[in-house]
Amino acid sequence: MSAAPVPRTLHAALYSALLRALAPAYCARLWWRGRSEPLYRHALGERFGRYRGAATAGALWIHAVSLGETHAAAALIDALRSLRPGLRLLLTHGTATGREAGGALLREHDAQAWLPYDTPGAVSAFLDHWRPALGVLMETEVWPNLLPLAKAHGVPLLLANARLSEKSRRRGLRLGALLRPAVAALDGVLAQSEADAGRLRSLGAPAVSVMGNLKFDVTPDAALLARGAAWAHAGVRAVVLGAVMREGEEQALLAAWARALPLSTRPRLWLVPRHPQRFDEVAVAVERAGFTLSRRSQWPAGLPDAAACEADVWLGDSMGEMPAYYAAARVALLGGSFEPLGGHNLIEAAACACPLVMGPHTFNFADAAELSLAAGASARVGGMEQGVALALALAADPATQAVMSARAREFAAAHRGAAKRMAHAVLELLDARGEAARHAALDPAAAQAR
Repeated sequence: MSAAPVPRTLHAALYSALLRALAPAYCARLWWRGRSEPLYRHALGERFGRYRGAATAGALWIHAVSLGETHAAAALIDALRSLRPGLRLLLTHGTATGREAGGALLREHDAQAWLPYDTPGAVSAFLDHWRPALGVLMETEVWPNLLPLAKAHGVPLLLANARLSEKSRRRGLRLGALLRPAVAALDGVLAQSEADAGRLRSLGAPAVSVMGNLKFDVTPDAALLARGAAWAHAGVRAVVLGAVMREGEEQALLAAWARALPLSTRPRLWLVPRHPQRFDEVAVAVERAGFTLSRRSQWPAGLPDAAACEADVWLGDSMGEMPAYYAAARVALLGGSFEPLGGHNLIEAAACACPLVMGPHTFNFADAAELSLAAGASARVGGMEQGVALALALAADPATQAVMSARAREFAAAHRGAAKRMAHAVLELLDARGEAARHAALDPAAAQAR
């Protein structure tokens, strides 16, 4: 059945025209990123709604744009499958890291694809090809064409594990003419916190409920934790981790590290950049700062060799090993929080019992950051210089570090349960959708109206 027409506003038309004009630049960017992450060059046609082969309608569609959202989706998927073992999934992503991690979640009869560029033609082609029964968008994925078009195609949408910073709320209000129709097209919002719920309601989100944060339900892989412990033992020296660092933060960290204690008495610094395409760039920065370097990807048999054990700095240039990095560290500096970038997922560190030192910018995870501070699992500082000083003090104080480690583990455990709550909400809407479809099939007048 063809979808109902979508009312077009001037703002939506201008937005779509701009996206079409930028499509060549979008393709060029994907191809450029594919130099270091080849998956970006895979199935480029899907980015514009061109999908190969036939698709069976009726899957539960979950969109997890990148790695963090995919990890959160994994907890939801586990809960959904425990309640409905035969559930068939369609996973979509926007980044190579998200798609790679999502591939490990697939079972027989599941499917995986890129979510297309947000033009009306590409989105309509996606919806016509896959014909999902219900869509679950993770965290912040509100797109001006996707949401109204899904509604027009009869695909209910939930925004799950939803969060919205105050900065994003203000930006959303400025773009209200474009974003409000998209937000209003949602069938429900499952928010992380009361604060997130309030901000989402202010943008017109319907049926908002507070469910907690899925990332508390992500359990670190025991084999990775053991790998990290083995690294720490083999490396001998204590490790301070620069976790998921962003551009500009590594340079500030290296400069502060150079001004710290004499090199002979310092712990080892382990840098893990947020984006894999920056691994080589960060390696050059370490050597230019005058430090000796060992790269995780070059360790024979996966363990640091003698040369690695002599290096001042280790570079975490592997994917999927973040729990191992946290397990190897005495303390971690949280990337994204020392520049005005909003911080990154701090719950993973807590689940791995790694104390955190955060900078002043954690607005993307404001609720979790405040809970972590209140629990004594982390500390906040005003900048990188103070962060390095505190991290060094904790690394040199095993008793205090052990207390914070225990509090981090307790903090992570205390807030679990969001996955089961969200799974019930998803299945309730999915079942209601199926019931409505059955009634429409039995009632020709209802089907015609639909």
